[in-house]
Amino acid sequence: MAGLFEGFAYVLAHLHFLAIGVVGGILVGVIPGLSGSTGIILMLPFLVYMDPSSALIMMSGLFCGSMYGGSISAILISTPGTPSAAATVLDGYPLAKKGYAGKALGVATIASTAGGIISALCLIFLAPQLARIALKFGPAEYFALMIFGLTIMASVSASSITKGLISGFFGILLSLVGIDPTLGTERFTFGTIRLLTGFSMMPVLIGVFALSEVLLQLELYSDGKISRIPHTEKIGSILPTKKELRGLWKVILGSSILGTIIGIIPATGGAIASFMAYNEARRFSKEPETFGTGNLAGIAAPEAANNGTTGGAMVPLITLGIPGDVVTAVMLGALLLIGVQPGPLLFSQTPHIVNNLFAGFLAAQFLILGFGLLSIRVSPLILKAPLGILFPLILCLCLLGAFSLGNSVYDVALAMAFGVLGYFMKKHGFSGASLILGLILGPIAERELSRALILSHGDGTVLFRSPIALGFYVLAALSVGYSLMGYRKSKKA
Repeated sequence: MAGLFEGFAYVLAHLHFLAIGVVGGILVGVIPGLSGSTGIILMLPFLVYMDPSSALIMMSGLFCGSMYGGSISAILISTPGTPSAAATVLDGYPLAKKGYAGKALGVATIASTAGGIISALCLIFLAPQLARIALKFGPAEYFALMIFGLTIMASVSASSITKGLISGFFGILLSLVGIDPTLGTERFTFGTIRLLTGFSMMPVLIGVFALSEVLLQLELYSDGKISRIPHTEKIGSILPTKKELRGLWKVILGSSILGTIIGIIPATGGAIASFMAYNEARRFSKEPETFGTGNLAGIAAPEAANNGTTGGAMVPLITLGIPGDVVTAVMLGALLLIGVQPGPLLFSQTPHIVNNLFAGFLAAQFLILGFGLLSIRVSPLILKAPLGILFPLILCLCLLGAFSLGNSVYDVALAMAFGVLGYFMKKHGFSGASLILGLILGPIAERELSRALILSHGDGTVLFRSPIALGFYVLAALSVGYSLMGYRKSKKA
């Protein structure tokens, strides 16, 4: 507990970094087509030169802020800024059309804050306990954990399990380029000196997530499929009445807990949590027929749930090094770039970084409440940003970020190559997150497999002797089974 107080002291001394992250996240989340992962990538050139704790709390603030920001455009123009805000449209926009846009935004802000606080408390109390268990891991257990992590590749692809697996295995193939960590021999370099070190994480992240999205959005814009939607509805009063809040607290509490639990499960995310919470709120409502017409509970439930997933998704990321969704997959790459290795050793070797993260994550929720309420009046102005200027500007920032880390034109060319690759992947339903997971987790799995076999003198049964390892193999099988069941249900639907 003393370490947590020290963390709050650090956050207060570096509150400007957290504020920049939260405000940046809200701006990124409110603009349709952008996401928290894009925002983190745009920040990467600055994060690599910052203190790891400051960089971590800035990313956390951006993660939480972007999750909330998606609700603003969902309510005002019926276009969710992020996939997690898709369920908010169902009641948020009808309420805005009735002239209560301010109240809808106010409820979304309060529910988002409550969901974030509950998930932050779960992160603070659950993560250290899981880290203590993970300290017992050896090479065999880590290899089994990586196998479980790699099964997420099938789940994070929205369109097809097969395409998700293809993307993931392609990422593993890319991770093999360079020097063999065990034998020290060259692999897939084709005589090119540049490829001896493999592919740098920064250009790959920028290309696959940011540049590809910009190219895709610019194509839609040039085809006239994206246009500025004028918003003329009045904002009206912002805060709900005490009676309305009393009727919402059970929905907010239940949805926050549901969102946190779903967030802890890898490869789920805010979109799933928000729709599940919306469905449960309607199921237990005394007036289910009013959902879809502007019911406040239909706004509070998905917003509490999708912000509840933020703290939940951070639990497996920092304790096991397994990302819970697309944004935390990008965060995993960013953490490795700034010299922070997620996992149980993070708690024992650098506890101050963990405490600073906990404090920053909790403080970010209150900043979201303050900035969110203050921004409600000016939110329509944000949505009027010309896309013809916005996306070329982001494109320039991405290329500048790729160049800045190593001052190398090669990195810029690499980012552009992966940007084109990511563009075609998105066009044809392949998952960029799966590719990144394969690129990050593949080398770790290879290293731990080599260590386990070396320590056991080549005895492959060592991989199946540990109860913890067997548990992860079972979870991997369940993860694949869950993905197959979900895919079959979606095909039937």
